[in-house]
Amino acid sequence: MCDAENFRIDYVINPYMHTGRQPDRLAVLAEHEAIAKTHAAAGRTVRFMKSAPECPDMVYTANGALVAGGRAVLGAPPAPRRPEIPYVRAWLTAYGLEVHDAPYAFSGQGDALVCGPLLLAGHGQRTDRRMHAVLADLFGHEIVPLRTAGEQWYDLDLAVGVIDARTVAYCPQALEPESAARLHGLGLDLIEVSLEEAAGFALNLVSDGTTVTMTAGAPRFATALRERGLDVVELDTTELRKGGGGVRCTALTLDHPAPGTRG
Repeated sequence: MCDAENFRIDYVINPYMHTGRQPDRLAVLAEHEAIAKTHAAAGRTVRFMKSAPECPDMVYTANGALVAGGRAVLGAPPAPRRPEIPYVRAWLTAYGLEVHDAPYAFSGQGDALVCGPLLLAGHGQRTDRRMHAVLADLFGHEIVPLRTAGEQWYDLDLAVGVIDARTVAYCPQALEPESAARLHGLGLDLIEVSLEEAAGFALNLVSDGTTVTMTAGAPRFATALRERGLDVVELDTTELRKGGGGVRCTALTLDHPAPGTRG
């Protein structure tokens, strides 16, 4: 995770951002601290990267890279966020990872959700589909291309949430029909989430298969998760959502295994 000290809205690169609607500093710091504490309480190890004053979106660390099997592919974000990438590179290199550049537009973990041996891979908004072959070659996952239904779902992690290696939540209306059909053909346990709850960032979650950390305000989805025996922690992300991100966006997973890493 990256601290929220420099989080603000300096530009507009998604439908949720408005420079005239700035986050409340103390409230956003409290939201971010609650997310970090919840991860720790669930037994997850949280490591922190210091934000840079010139990078107001660094709090959304998920877009900085995809990490699996000791390797990382850096994000290649829209121009206003490019100054973040050298900081991400330096941190991941110091952490001991083999770091690669993305040759095409790539929204990092925002468009690359590991689901067991599968990689649910977004494209068409922030990620060039040619990145899928790059990811397959480096990590060895079976790529499942999924295209979201518009800029409201600018990253796949707003439309789809991985609960565990066999369970995936998604909003049917947030995916193009062909992609929704592809997801249905995988033989996974699928949880449908309403358009209303998904639009409130319900699917932008972190799950370790035991505890699901998610945005508050999606009672039907939270109930469905609890009925499956999962612990669910619902948190306020009102201020973080002003930049277009929620719980998942603020965390980059460092310990994904790679099912068949290639040399």
